[in-house]
Amino acid sequence: MVIQTRTITVQPGYSDQVVERFSQDSPIDTMDGLIDRTVMVNRKKKDQEEVIFMVRWESLEAWKNWEKSDVHIQGHKNNKGKTKPEYILDINVNMYEVKAVKKQEA
Repeated sequence: MVIQTRTITVQPGYSDQVVERFSQDSPIDTMDGLIDRTVMVNRKKKDQEEVIFMVRWESLEAWKNWEKSDVHIQGHKNNKGKTKPEYILDINVNMYEVKAVKKQEA
């Protein structure tokens, strides 16, 4: 399993706009190998908020198939040259390979 995270740091009061965008139905939802998408918010800091978008894939190959899919590439082409909203302070993307999962026993 691999997990990709996108941490979007925004000015206070703007996290709901980012959550709305990343919570909508998306072509990614139909991709083979997608486990799930999760959107989380951290409002602990007074001067900024963080929205974390986490996507879990069954394998690195499944993620690569998404990255090279026509719909994903077209989405990036459609956004090329657009400026990000002023309330977005930073965007950080990471990829993790899951090495162990411990589930609670029933």
